[in-house]
Amino acid sequence: MALTKQRKQELVEIYTDLLGRSQGVVWINNKGLSVSDISALRDRVREAEGVCRVTKNRLTRMALEKAGLPITEEAISGPTLAGFSFGEVQTVAKAISNFSKENDTVEIKGGLMGDTLLTAHEVNTLAKLPPLPELRATLLGLLNAPARSIATTLSSNAREMLGVLHAFTDNDISEANT
Repeated sequence: MALTKQRKQELVEIYTDLLGRSQGVVWINNKGLSVSDISALRDRVREAEGVCRVTKNRLTRMALEKAGLPITEEAISGPTLAGFSFGEVQTVAKAISNFSKENDTVEIKGGLMGDTLLTAHEVNTLAKLPPLPELRATLLGLLNAPARSIATTLSSNAREMLGVLHAFTDNDISEANT
């Protein structure tokens, strides 16, 4: 059934709103997916703080232009399903990547993180990264390591100096007593 012009405009507005609110998008080829498969994927993406929509390519292209975002022809051609991420893009990418491993018919086409286009390979690499809090903790540990090392070195030198001074004072006190 053909879409009316008004419905097409509504869909462009919906896509533009989703693009504006999301941190990123992952596009997949949904050819060969059953309704139950799409529902299962939607549930996984929802758990990852996202939303999954079957999109019209021409209308998606118009929404990307309207939002001022780059357009990738490879990602928005053929049957397309978009996973919009409202939290961390990595979690939605992981949910879709894991789903694609379980379903041979699913092919990741590419993605968008902020205003940066991602290839299918980059989306899969993003999905393999640890969660953001874990990355932050690792980075914080790396940044704190030199400071901790300097503090340990300085405190150990001060302890050694105090030990030497204490030994001298003990030696002076014992010599004075004799």
